Amino acid sequence: MAAPRRGKLTVFLGYAPGVGKTVAMLEAAALARKAGRDVVVGIVEDHGRAFTASLAAGFETLDRASVPYQGRTFDELDTEAVLDRAPEIVVVDELAHTNVPGSGPRAKRWEDVAAILDAGIDVFTTINIQHLESLGDVVGSIIGRVQHERVPDPFLRTADEIELVDISPVALRARLVDGNIYAAAKVDAAMSNYFRLGNLTALRELALLWLADRVDEGLEEYRDAKGIRETWAARDRIIVAVTGGGYRPKCVYSQGVSTLVLIGICRPSLSGSRCHPRY
Repeated sequence: MAAPRRGKLTVFLGYAPGVGKTVAMLEAAALARKAGRDVVVGIVEDHGRAFTASLAAGFETLDRASVPYQGRTFDELDTEAVLDRAPEIVVVDELAHTNVPGSGPRAKRWEDVAAILDAGIDVFTTINIQHLESLGDVVGSIIGRVQHERVPDPFLRTADEIELVDISPVALRARLVDGNIYAAAKVDAAMSNYFRLGNLTALRELALLWLADRVDEGLEEYRDAKGIRETWAARDRIIVAVTGGGYRPKCVYSQGVSTLVLIGICRPSLSGSRCHPRY
């Protein structure tokens, strides 16, 4: 018996809490259901937001797994229930979540999602840019704290579709002040810490650049598949001139720039000897 096809992974990417990832995911799920797909909710975190809860209420929702831990009970995604139900699409919020110890054989929710995909079930999920493993140090320098919940980039690169859910930092801060993200008691602290305008702008830029790199990878794959060799001026390129001396040039890197061209520069001698660039 042939193994099932791998499910398709759709990721709704944002740069901060409150940009609308879960809403966008649920709206996409509603469109899929309207088109005749079998869609269920595995887990959605509405964080007390009435509008998000109202969107999720329209779906068949699987029971969560209740896990006792250190005197408390936590609700986790019941991966086995998803596999038993075997829908066409399952909605799984907060991909970077760390499972409570004792909740199952996998420590991370992205590992649960991988198991669901291996069973041939499509997954809609959400993540913020701060949780990408490759950007952990950069994000830490921006927000001033280490982000422990991370998802490996190679897993995200397997996504069949990544949709950026975007809103301007000014509009996001207004949404925060209006009480649409956190409870009123948390707004002042959030505004002066994570939700500072500079923080949000930097995180937004990271999200845009990371996604631009994924788009460029997709374009290169398309060009290779179609045998297209001529240059398309769809991205910025950097040309750097280096000398032909005996030292090793430093690596030059710019996130969001896909091509780096090194040109060796040398000066012909007065005797007219020819110059042979090294790079």
